[in-house]
Amino acid sequence: MDTNSAEGSIKEVAGKVQGAVGDALGDTSTQLAGKAKELSGKAQQLCASTTSLVRDTTAESPFTTLAVVALAGFVAGALWSHGATSRGDR
Repeated sequence: MDTNSAEGSIKEVAGKVQGAVGDALGDTSTQLAGKAKELSGKAQQLCASTTSLVRDTTAESPFTTLAVVALAGFVAGALWSHGATSRGDR
C-alpha cells in the first residue's frame, strides 16, 4: 500500500469517527467536518490509485502512453486554436 493511500484511509476513518461523534452530539458542524475529512481521504486514495495505475501503464507500454499524451496535446491545441478563432483573437 502506498503512503498516500494509507494516509487517505486514515483520513477516511477519522472522518467517519468525527461524523459519528457529531451525530451523537447533534452537532452539525462536527458532522460536516467529519464528512469533509472522509471525502478528502477518499479523494486522496483515488489520487494514489490513479497515480499507481499511470505509473504501471507507463512502465508496461511507454510508446502507447506517449501516443495518448501526444493525442491529448493535439486535441487541447486544436480546441485552444478553435476558441481563439471564434472569439476573433486571430
